[in-house]
Amino acid sequence: MSVLDRFRLDGRTALVTGGSRGLGRAMAQALAEAGADLILVGRDPATLETARGELAALGRWVAVVVGDVGTPAGAEAACDAALNHGRSVDVLVNNVGGRRVDLPTEDFPVAEWQKLFDLNFTGALVCCQKIGRGMLDRRRGSVVNVTSIAGPVAIKGIRGRHYETAKAALAALTRSLAADWADRGVRVNAIAPGVFLTAPNRRWFGEKPDFRASFEARVPMGRLGEPDELGPAAVFLASDASSYVTGATLVVDGGFTLW
Repeated sequence: MSVLDRFRLDGRTALVTGGSRGLGRAMAQALAEAGADLILVGRDPATLETARGELAALGRWVAVVVGDVGTPAGAEAACDAALNHGRSVDVLVNNVGGRRVDLPTEDFPVAEWQKLFDLNFTGALVCCQKIGRGMLDRRRGSVVNVTSIAGPVAIKGIRGRHYETAKAALAALTRSLAADWADRGVRVNAIAPGVFLTAPNRRWFGEKPDFRASFEARVPMGRLGEPDELGPAAVFLASDASSYVTGATLVVDGGFTLW
């Protein structure tokens, strides 16, 4: 097998949460181009159908599940619906998350904190449980958790530290599951993105141009990431190209965390 062949995902099915837009959509595109069939999970039927049409045009089987994996019950229901398609899931990409609330920790209502912690952590845990069980039975699979550079560092100028806390917990879960599942054929890794120019971020930076300039000034490469720059990292961790990699976090941030 050639080096490039190790990156192929032909004959495998990947489940991507939040896969119809943003970074999830970019990773789904890359996985499909590498040969994977797809199950996309998202809350918006319209964007899911758009993504399905675009990705099916690559010659892939693509199914969609309308669901909210940001709650434990929603994540369980979405996984059940995905498995009802009758496909074994070989790759799980836990991509859903977000900051959403910008409150200082001392003023953060505990119930709201828990809700957002579920969005950024508990939903991914449930998906690992539900989808990982089949991988363990087959003794083969790859889990890719999308954490954040906000896990190891607190992002200056932004509050809402539920996000940093949950992403750090997801990184710890990644290492813990990798240790538990390594001898059972399932690899568990993470991608920690920096700031990427997704549509919501473009709108946000458009409202705060000074903040974008100050943020870019802290990135050694001098710019923010484009969503399609994250896709190859997902393919690497999903495929046999990373067959001896587990428990790792691949940082894709233009060097932000170097300083």
